[in-house]
Amino acid sequence: MATDKYYVPESSPWPLTASIGLCMTAVGGAHFIQQSTMADMEPSFTGKPLFFLGLAWLLVVIALWWRDTIKESVTGLHSNQLGGSYRQGMLWFIFSEVMFFAAFFGAMFYTRWLIIPWLAGEGSNAMTHELLWPNFQAMWPLTETPSGQMTQAMGAWGLPAINTAILLVSSITLTIAHHALLEGKRGTLILFQAITVALGVLFLGLQALEYVHAYDMGLTLDAGIYGSLFFLLTGFHGAHVTIGTIFLLVTLIRVIKGHFSEDNCFAWEAGAWYWHFVDVVWLFLFVTVYWL
Repeated sequence: MATDKYYVPESSPWPLTASIGLCMTAVGGAHFIQQSTMADMEPSFTGKPLFFLGLAWLLVVIALWWRDTIKESVTGLHSNQLGGSYRQGMLWFIFSEVMFFAAFFGAMFYTRWLIIPWLAGEGSNAMTHELLWPNFQAMWPLTETPSGQMTQAMGAWGLPAINTAILLVSSITLTIAHHALLEGKRGTLILFQAITVALGVLFLGLQALEYVHAYDMGLTLDAGIYGSLFFLLTGFHGAHVTIGTIFLLVTLIRVIKGHFSEDNCFAWEAGAWYWHFVDVVWLFLFVTVYWL
């Protein structure tokens, strides 16, 4: 039962400690990628070890942070006004994620529709084309870079199409679970949310298999602008699917523990909003990265 008073939590160490974990993950990830793509670069602590230490740090902080938030919720400290603040915060968070992916899609469209035609001599760039890369032809996916490096494009109708179907089905199963939550059908809720979590894990497993296949056919992080954009877009989406799957798993455990009711379930709905957002992003990815 929600309280009528606006709850102001005590000072928390988790925002600062989460920022430290994010910093370690970002610095370690950047160095890890750089060390992986440069054969003459020596491994160091600022690469792979720091990256995984940062991830472990983040997981611990998130678990402790969620523990505190869940405790506040189940003990009735959250008011309706605070619930409204949570909803606004989640909407702004998803909006920031939309802008995050919009930047990467923008980079891909800019490269595909402007940079590559310019390198091929379109517009006022004929002299640049003749002097630098006279044999370069505008094409997408860019399977041959101006320097002559060759790679292969990832097709749409194999694992990517299967993963698209998996995410579409997962949105359906999660919607069924949502209706079951609002109608108080706990068994149906647990069943279909568990199916959604399983589909998320399956998606991630197939994407890992796709990456192995991509590297076998020469599509790597250093395979020109096409390889960089491919792994940038699909990799960040995979990270979001991982977060969404963990989110849904945590709310599933809370469902089993009986934490939610028809009128007190925003934490569950926030996870559902996030999952549907991830699904929509994948549809754009499938069309623009794999298909067109």
